[in-house]
Amino acid sequence: MSVIKRWHAQGGYKEALNIGFPLVVSMISNTVMTFTDRIFLGNYSLEALAASLPASIMAFLFLSFFMGVSEYVNVFIAQYTGACRPADVGRALWQGIWFCAPSGLFLAALLFIADPLFGLSGHPAPIRQLEVIYFQILTVGSLPCLLGMCLSNFFAGRGLTKPVMLISMGSIFINVPLDYCLINGIGPFPEMGIAGAGVATVIGFIVPLIVYGMLIFTRKNEAVYKVRSAWRFDRKLFGRFLHFGLPGGVQFFLDMFAISFFVFIVGRFGPVELASTSAVFSIYNLAFLPTIGLHVAASIMVGQAMGDNNPNRAAFATHSVLHLALAYMGFMAVVFWVMPEFLLNLFRARGEAGVEFGDVLVMGEVLMRYCALFTLLDAVAIVYMGGLKGAGDTRFIMAVMGVSSIVCIVIPLLILNGLGVNSIHGPWIFLLVYVLILASTFSLRFTKGPWRRIDLIGRDTPERS
Repeated sequence: MSVIKRWHAQGGYKEALNIGFPLVVSMISNTVMTFTDRIFLGNYSLEALAASLPASIMAFLFLSFFMGVSEYVNVFIAQYTGACRPADVGRALWQGIWFCAPSGLFLAALLFIADPLFGLSGHPAPIRQLEVIYFQILTVGSLPCLLGMCLSNFFAGRGLTKPVMLISMGSIFINVPLDYCLINGIGPFPEMGIAGAGVATVIGFIVPLIVYGMLIFTRKNEAVYKVRSAWRFDRKLFGRFLHFGLPGGVQFFLDMFAISFFVFIVGRFGPVELASTSAVFSIYNLAFLPTIGLHVAASIMVGQAMGDNNPNRAAFATHSVLHLALAYMGFMAVVFWVMPEFLLNLFRARGEAGVEFGDVLVMGEVLMRYCALFTLLDAVAIVYMGGLKGAGDTRFIMAVMGVSSIVCIVIPLLILNGLGVNSIHGPWIFLLVYVLILASTFSLRFTKGPWRRIDLIGRDTPERS
């Protein structure tokens, strides 16, 4: 099919961009907040920069399981929309809320295990102390983060992604200046260092949650989607939600566990290795997080097509999203390859502390080449994963992520650590192999098509509690 025909076709480029572009902008907004956060911390001190990555990844590791489950509300709403069952949208949204509320309270309680947890890292004491502070603040903010993400699915699942984009963009104007002021003690704000970065992040979770609540629980939405009256716990729908959503949560957790383990092993090599990896991961988010927006777009488009019992349209839509993702990631790969020094210098600390950044810069340039190599592979893995999720094939994704993370990341890095091999190349090569396996496996699974036979919502028999 020609580019012009694919642009105008249902499930083509135009529809993919209409749904996906606001999500990409939303993810870019989150990336900007994370990126500037790391830049501010890098300018504040090298220790703060080094501590920010393992602490934020560990907080996100615990959050990832619950986030992966709650995110699946998106697929249910998409399929109910495709099946022309708007009254079930409110029911699906509330099951996500019932899941998120106790999950957020559980995550907040993790602040009590921060000290022994980071004591296992083997990182230098000054960095470990900062890791504990940052981790504790982020975990306390998990509840508004989960609830805000759950509520955003009310719009995203129906293909109305512009409100999500606008709210995410608005968060930048709150988070970024507040982040800078709280880290450095500007104006009436105290100098809080890495703790200030954590507080600004949590406030950045709370404000969107309030806005989503005001936009969703209106009389107009109640009349169509039952967003108020469907508040009761629905045992059957909640069970179906967990049946498909729990594997998604486990998959997300396993992926984050592999990355977390990677970072902690690299952190044992030394502060230069940890700081350079922190900077490179922050830069890579410029490519990765926007592609996650396309991943969600693929899930929405596939979900709506499958709700309409049209798997061929679902496959067509997934490949439209894949083409867009490859174009974007290809551009970012070129940027990473030709501009590593410029990007890394954004993290250089002020004054004399910046002298220590020379070794970080040298190592970071090498690591940026690795990033350039696996961006395209990552695009393939991310988009096909989104397509499979939208159809409900979450158990297969969970199994592949579990085996790959253990075989490609955990076991090889344990062997390297046991042998005392401290070369930075080994962990990054294993990370590259990990992404290669995910891309090839998910591509093959999607092509074979067992996901076409999955009935996620019970199309012919609407469930009632």
